[in-house]
Amino acid sequence: MNRNDALLQDWRTRALALEAEIKKAVIGQDRVIHHLNIAVFARGHVLLEGDVGVGKTTVLRAFARAIGGAFERVEGTVDLMPNDLIYYTYINEEGKPRVDPGPLLKHGDALSIFFFNEINRARPQVHSLLLRVMAERSASAFNREYRFPHMIVFADRNRVEKDETFEISAAARDRFSMEVLIETPTDIVTKKALMFDTAYHDVEHLLERVAPDMIPYIELNGIGATIQDSIKASETLQKYAMDLWQATRTPTDYGVNISGVNMKELIQAGASPRGMSLLMRAARVKAWLEGREYLTPEDLQAIYHETMAHRVFFSPIYEMRRGDVARALMGQILQKIAAP
Repeated sequence: MNRNDALLQDWRTRALALEAEIKKAVIGQDRVIHHLNIAVFARGHVLLEGDVGVGKTTVLRAFARAIGGAFERVEGTVDLMPNDLIYYTYINEEGKPRVDPGPLLKHGDALSIFFFNEINRARPQVHSLLLRVMAERSASAFNREYRFPHMIVFADRNRVEKDETFEISAAARDRFSMEVLIETPTDIVTKKALMFDTAYHDVEHLLERVAPDMIPYIELNGIGATIQDSIKASETLQKYAMDLWQATRTPTDYGVNISGVNMKELIQAGASPRGMSLLMRAARVKAWLEGREYLTPEDLQAIYHETMAHRVFFSPIYEMRRGDVARALMGQILQKIAAP
């Protein structure tokens, strides 16, 4: 076993232990935890979908505790401005104006997880700043450049109220590596525990179950790059991935047909080249977590919906039914394109 193999084996053990640790605080969300773990090691930003109170903040705080680094959460509001992420002003006890670093800057390069709650309540100007931060992991303020090399951005959208909301742009959506749905658990045992077990009523106490600093966040970029360099894709697998990409752009060429949908008018834009590279990044992490040094079709299939659905853009009449149409489209593509 060479040095890289030993390193990857050691980190795989750590990554699986990380998942198990998060499950001590978050129950009924094994699929979500696994996908977020993939995102952490693929070093990709994540858009979260889910109703209010399903535990989005709790699971992110649990990850932040386990990997170390700082956690910051910002609430999207209609009056939030870009500068509010950079600095805030106040009058100190001496009656003098003060300027202090805002949530993006105050931890410097120790920021590991930044959670933007209800991002669609914030104005497009705020989205624009966040887009740069996501793309470059940096921001300019106070005549200097601040860098956040270890940061992953998570964001969710308010799916209930529609007044005073601003949908994020196609460019911003494409910056998110994955969109992960967090649903209310359906099995009776989990629902009963969440309702009657008082341990799940105190988040601060609950998070103490998670061992702190299990994984050094400052090493994640390095191990992420090693994973990407080490997991190989055969020519056949590459052809399969190319077909999965093209099918998001011209689904009718692959025999995709959705009941009640005019397929000729459905697609405005398919997945971008960036989107496909992020699919492959996530798939390589999936293969690594399974203990393999090569990609299989199952690796792509397992994260296809999470990496592709949010970056396919439909004509306006079908955007209103995005959830159902996207789910049907992704399912049809995987069904129609034969896996090697």
